[in-house]
Amino acid sequence: MLVHPDKPAIAASVAARFLTKMVDLLDEFGEATVVLTGGTMGTAVLAAINASPARDTIDWSLVHFWWGDERWLPRGDAERNETQARDALLDHIEIDPSRIHAFPASDDGIDLDAAAEVYALELAQHAHEGAALPRFDITFLGVGPDGHVASLFPEQAGIRETAATVVAVRSAPKPPPERLSLTLPVINSSTRIWLVLAGSDKASALGLSLAGASINEVPAAGVEGRRSTLYYVDREATAEVPQNLTTTEIFWTAADAD
Repeated sequence: MLVHPDKPAIAASVAARFLTKMVDLLDEFGEATVVLTGGTMGTAVLAAINASPARDTIDWSLVHFWWGDERWLPRGDAERNETQARDALLDHIEIDPSRIHAFPASDDGIDLDAAAEVYALELAQHAHEGAALPRFDITFLGVGPDGHVASLFPEQAGIRETAATVVAVRSAPKPPPERLSLTLPVINSSTRIWLVLAGSDKASALGLSLAGASINEVPAAGVEGRRSTLYYVDREATAEVPQNLTTTEIFWTAADAD
């Protein structure tokens, strides 16, 4: 866990680490794949990337962008994660539009179930040879006060889904109720997962996640990247982290994690 004093410090730190890691990934693989999230901190990170003097050191034409979830709203709606990401970063970089893999929108002429199938098919079509999914190098996630990640909410069927790669959500407890989301196995196929959260309202969810709460009750507790899982948090969010978890092995404040 990387602890910062406030939200601007988190955004700046994550942006700097992201740009450095992208250089490494592009050097190693010749391309990179990133999964974006929405929300206040997710958008703040993208804005910090855009504002960084190092932004244009990245060859963005070699990067694919996906989303962990999306609100079922018309294309261009200000509440769509896609719209927020475009405003914060994607519309400011040189990138082939075909590398921006946005979820379908409610005005695309298909229903919610068909939209889930469309995105699942797109994932499969971009899978590396012999794999079922693309190689996700970095997946960003936010965590809700209730512990939800992407649009996988506590006690709902989506968090228990293991067969499908994308689920249609119809009864989200926060508006809008209809959404699309990657499933937990897809999220956990990521090489690195970076969870970014701040504020005292996230303290309970963070504490329960690190304490190993039930995934059905606290979906964030089930998040685990194949290589690393990092929490970027502010001090307010650590208020309910159990004392036995605030060890040097778990509660990192240095910038030495992959």
